Amino acid sequence: MSRGGAWGRVAPEGRRFLRGHQRAVGRLAGWSLLESAHTFLGGYGVARALDDGFLAGRTATGLGWLAAAGAGALLGGFALRGVFAGLADLVEPLRDGLVRRAVRQALDRAVADAAGAADTGSVARLTQQTEMARDSFAGLVLTARSFVFTAVGALVGMAALAPVLLLVVLPPLLLGMAAFLATLRPLASVQRRSLDTDEALADRVGTLAEGLRDIVASGGQAVAETRVEPLIATQERLARTLAGWAALRTLALGTAGRLPVIALLAATPWLLGHGVTAGTLAGGLTYLVQALLPALNSLMTALGSAGTRLLVVLERFSAPAPPDPAGHSPAKPQPPRPAGPRTDAAAELRGVTFAYGPGAVPVLDGLDLAVRPGEHLAVVGPSGIGKSTLTALLAGMLSPDEGSVLVAGAAARRGPGATGPDPRRTLLPQQAYVFTGTVRENLTHLAAAPGTPGPGDARLQRAVRALGLDELVARLGGLDAEVSPRLLSRGESQQIALAAAYLSPAPLLLLDEATCHLDPAAEERAERALADRPGTLVVVAHRVSSAARADRVLVLDGSRAVCGTHEELPAESPLYRDLVGRWNQAADE
Repeated sequence: MSRGGAWGRVAPEGRRFLRGHQRAVGRLAGWSLLESAHTFLGGYGVARALDDGFLAGRTATGLGWLAAAGAGALLGGFALRGVFAGLADLVEPLRDGLVRRAVRQALDRAVADAAGAADTGSVARLTQQTEMARDSFAGLVLTARSFVFTAVGALVGMAALAPVLLLVVLPPLLLGMAAFLATLRPLASVQRRSLDTDEALADRVGTLAEGLRDIVASGGQAVAETRVEPLIATQERLARTLAGWAALRTLALGTAGRLPVIALLAATPWLLGHGVTAGTLAGGLTYLVQALLPALNSLMTALGSAGTRLLVVLERFSAPAPPDPAGHSPAKPQPPRPAGPRTDAAAELRGVTFAYGPGAVPVLDGLDLAVRPGEHLAVVGPSGIGKSTLTALLAGMLSPDEGSVLVAGAAARRGPGATGPDPRRTLLPQQAYVFTGTVRENLTHLAAAPGTPGPGDARLQRAVRALGLDELVARLGGLDAEVSPRLLSRGESQQIALAAAYLSPAPLLLLDEATCHLDPAAEERAERALADRPGTLVVVAHRVSSAARADRVLVLDGSRAVCGTHEELPAESPLYRDLVGRWNQAADE
């Protein structure tokens, strides 16, 4: 997105905000006018004190003019108190409006998401960025209005003393400001890309950190490195680019902040020869050194840091279409593909490509997969390689960038009008969902339709025996005992969630490492029970033993996807051959 496009969205909203708070802007300007008077008296008082007082032998007059300049300083301090009060009336409504927009964007994502779940990570990032916007806006308003009203006071004072001073001071001042303003747009563009890359790197590192065990166990260090290294290199390149623009900004600041003083000093003989008095020169120098140049320095610093940061953050809030809950750009609408010869697949991916953001390396690239009804499919590969993305696509939580995902012959992702759980599939993530309620309610919440009694005790007991929950249910106090999730271990929570999935009537069951907290024996018992229930089972496996029990295994290794039986894959997939070798070695030991 071009910087001009971002500014084209942000600027109109900024003008509307200021028009809606004209009273606060007026109060702020009124107090700031007193700062102009303070600035005017500072330089003018020094000039008159010299010319009309001390140099003319009238000490009392000189002291009087210095007292007037001192009174101007007190006036400026009084004005600053009112400025901060007016600033709060302008800044706090901005922060409140951005917070409301952050919540609204999160709700929009939740409505657009088939699962109906808001992305709390995005909410946290946006609410944090509202504080960034608030602080940046406050600093920018404070320094911008200070420069404007200080410049008015200083320039009016110079014109009152000797208009020729403006001919000497203004050209280098305007040259430096123009050079500085020319750096703002490219600097904002680099800062936006740096912020995007930093967020992507944090998300990627967080994902890999959660799966370090799997990465080491499956020998996927090299693949994990390839997932992070490009972002690190990009961030390093952007940091160097930012440093380059910062150097140019410093040069522009030096031009605007030093050349006017040098020009005034260099022109002193000529000015004195044309009737400009020593007091007038001292007053002009006072305007430059004590008022105009410090205000200019503050303004350029604020525009170069807070200003560009504010523009980047506001762009996030004014974007017309937020990213979906996974953090990638909204998927391009894809034309419906022909149904093709396969009409018996429980789930199917046709030429599916998916990447987390524009320009990112695809997690899945042109994947074709057909899962047969009643099949038990295991998905293996290093962490971050796309296993959870695959289950999220099958669950309809994500949309592919290219290709199509079908469940029971229809699009996996339901339309915006669909409500309630999708009866075609059930997804169990790694974090088991157990809620405060009875054991019965936790076991039947996926099986009982609203207004129906749900499974009877006999069926519940069969599920408890099949999943090996007899001892746990007895310890909890039976099917009608209350469950407190915080008193359960992670493995116990997963066992209850797996039993609920066993009772679900959905013909497609997706397990995204939903047995990772179980020991190997409990995991084998749960997977065999779920494979024996009517329907299709897709398991993201974190143990090779889990893959060995499946009818087929899908291996994702970052470069290609290979699908076959446990016996066939060692000859076809080097990654799977390594996984099996490590597993056999561990078994022998």
